Amino acid sequence: MRVTRTLRATVGAALTGALLLASGGTASADQVRKGQWPLEAFGAQQLWKEATGKGVTVAVLDSGFRTTHQDLKGQFLSGPDWGKATQEENAKTLEPNEDVRDHGTAMAGIIAGHGHGPAGSEGVKGLAPEAKILPVPEFKNSGQATRWAVEHGADVINMSYIESVPGADDCAAIHYALEKGVVVVAGVGNDGLPKKNYPAACPGAIGVGSVDEYGKPDDANNANSTLDLLAPGVKVPVAMGKSDSAYQTEANGSSAATAYVSAAAALLKQKFPDLTPGQIANRLVKTAGLAQAEKAKHLKLPDTHYGYGFIQPGPALRRDIAAGPAQGPLPMPKGKYSEASADKGSDPNPPMGGKEKLALFGGIGLGVLVVAGIVIGIVVSVRRRNARNQAWG
Repeated sequence: MRVTRTLRATVGAALTGALLLASGGTASADQVRKGQWPLEAFGAQQLWKEATGKGVTVAVLDSGFRTTHQDLKGQFLSGPDWGKATQEENAKTLEPNEDVRDHGTAMAGIIAGHGHGPAGSEGVKGLAPEAKILPVPEFKNSGQATRWAVEHGADVINMSYIESVPGADDCAAIHYALEKGVVVVAGVGNDGLPKKNYPAACPGAIGVGSVDEYGKPDDANNANSTLDLLAPGVKVPVAMGKSDSAYQTEANGSSAATAYVSAAAALLKQKFPDLTPGQIANRLVKTAGLAQAEKAKHLKLPDTHYGYGFIQPGPALRRDIAAGPAQGPLPMPKGKYSEASADKGSDPNPPMGGKEKLALFGGIGLGVLVVAGIVIGIVVSVRRRNARNQAWG
């Protein structure tokens, strides 16, 4: 049974998915809107009576942005100008014929697209259509980009990309964002391995994986303890392509799911502006759901494949939930952030503890060399895709 039907039959709840962007197929704008199953699943029309993201700024750290796309005109604030070298560096992660602006535009549309045509009825509509996008075309230096976003008014930071090894300042910069009240959301990656990726593995980041419309987690999700929530990320239409009116019909991966969680956080930020990032996460966790098949398994949550379940923005907005401790239910950085130590390029709170750094072959005994060899073969086979994942989480 489709989760969309299940959710609409309950409390108008919805689920989201994760995207590490793989896409295919073009379509007309009205076909794109019909294909946006996450909006149906979330009961978006009812959600928007309570919150639309108005007054909330979502920073999107990504490769680039087509700010003139017909579904996003007017949604972008002014981003940083770090020069042509940044675009050239970002472009190195792309496949031939891909536009450096594609991925960032797709994420921005999922979050804050307003569509076009009569009453905005065509094209991509975001889950938080009145939020503003702060475009930050930089992910090679996540720490710098994160700090810039915080200092320029971000309420939520979307990180739809992965890195195998964090930069010296990446996790400290996320800690800084949390101290300033900014929610940080990151994709776990689409390797289909237990490998942990950054920035999702940094304490305080909400780690997101992808789920389909039936509530089944994507097999490509990196399943481990950094996966906190699931969101729509399978066969999701997105605004991207070689023109201001181009689309892809079936984008897949933790990138898209991350954008949906960021949009849900924007809705919560509008309605509950005084909640800390941990308390926003608490609402998402306390109202997360599972499909009936998964409920029957009596999983112990959080589960490495499901986290706490798929997000349900409706219940997160409507239920009477105690704010709870400022830290919230997810692993958070320990101690007070120190700008002095960050300025030296060190991380005062290294990524250990609840989201500790994990060796790729952790848990494999030294004697099981055959198994290790198989895993190494898998890693080699996806090396090119992982290089791309440096940009697209």
